[in-house]
Amino acid sequence: MTEKTENKMDKIVSLCKRRGFIFQGSEIYGGLSGTWDYGPYGLALKNNAKDSWWKRFVTDREDMYGMDAAILMNQNVWKATGHVGGFSDPLAECKKCKKRFRTDQIPDKKKCPDCGGEMGEERQFNMLFKTNVGALEDENSISYLRPETAQGMFVNYKNIIDAFHPKLPFGMAQVGKAFRNEIAPRDFTFRSREFEQMEIEYLVDSKNWEESFEHFRKEISLWIKEVGIDDDGVSEHEISDEDRAFYSKRTIDFEFDFPFGKSELYGLAYRTDYDLTKHSDASGVNLIYLNEETKEKITPHCIEPSFGLDRTVLAILSSAYKEDELGGEKRVYLKFVPKMAPVKVAVFPLLKNKPELVEKAREIYKIIKKEFGAVEFDDNGNIGKRYRRQDEIGTPFCVTVDFDTLEKGEGVTVRDRDSGKQTRVSENGLVAYLKEKIQ
Repeated sequence: MTEKTENKMDKIVSLCKRRGFIFQGSEIYGGLSGTWDYGPYGLALKNNAKDSWWKRFVTDREDMYGMDAAILMNQNVWKATGHVGGFSDPLAECKKCKKRFRTDQIPDKKKCPDCGGEMGEERQFNMLFKTNVGALEDENSISYLRPETAQGMFVNYKNIIDAFHPKLPFGMAQVGKAFRNEIAPRDFTFRSREFEQMEIEYLVDSKNWEESFEHFRKEISLWIKEVGIDDDGVSEHEISDEDRAFYSKRTIDFEFDFPFGKSELYGLAYRTDYDLTKHSDASGVNLIYLNEETKEKITPHCIEPSFGLDRTVLAILSSAYKEDELGGEKRVYLKFVPKMAPVKVAVFPLLKNKPELVEKAREIYKIIKKEFGAVEFDDNGNIGKRYRRQDEIGTPFCVTVDFDTLEKGEGVTVRDRDSGKQTRVSENGLVAYLKEKIQ
């Protein structure tokens, strides 16, 4: 990792805290490793990304069924899929400093990357968060916080079939929390113990899996551009036979050049019929698909596009973070695409101590807020400080009400975040002007 990229990551983390995007979990008590709290702007950014994903992959399609499965599931779900017995990472502890590491993520398994001490013996560490359901704690009350959202959809496959009678191919989609007891959470929100996934289990006839795989490969690339992730920093990595999950016949990782290095952003896997077969065998429930036209019975195969929502937010922030000079002053700004920006428009009175300006600015603010929702009124500090503050949270447009607005009826000034250019726009044409720019 270069000094330049390290510095950029530190700057993003600092901006996120300073401007209310992301905070350390339980910070006033010293924090809790691998947990993060989203503040108002971070939550808005995350929701914008989530809404965009849901629109593209669910509501704009005719072959997708939304789900919201429970986080706690019968323990036999995780036994059937091998998570209880095999969902683990290699762990070793340094004999000198006592820190623990995933041995597949350190250069030398025998040497501590922090203090240089000798590493202890490697062992497998199961990442499931275990809990108990009900008043009695025994073997029958065990449950787990789900480590992925996928299985909640697979176990509801029969419910979707019975309720909707869909034709193949069709998919189930879900956005939700997942939990993994990571050995070494790292790189801000990139690897956390609690995170949010956006996943699709797309069920196909095995004869047609390649067609659907290529379809989602293209859709993922299009969505990356849509949310403002720098596609020049995205590359596809074909996972080799020896590195692929045992149930997958083909997997592509979409990798992104984060400030700390190139790492996985999204995954696209051909999971075959592994999950439905395992659940059918373990539960004793028939999960065969009947083609009502041909009367053919098959176990569908699955194409799984998997998206980390927290990683999406981090990639958007990394792509949007910019530094430049404007008007002879250095500035930091977030160059979000307008649809991702937590605040779309900010409205200012030129001076806060002039009631007539404040009143008019409030009037315009209410009109714009009805149209766009994510609009702020800001009269704190001088106009230059307000611009810098809005630049740092990525607001695309700032509207200023001045004396020409009141005395000459010459409309308002609309400032563009990226160029700093100011355009005079009439009051009557303001909503249409902003709508065109934002959309």
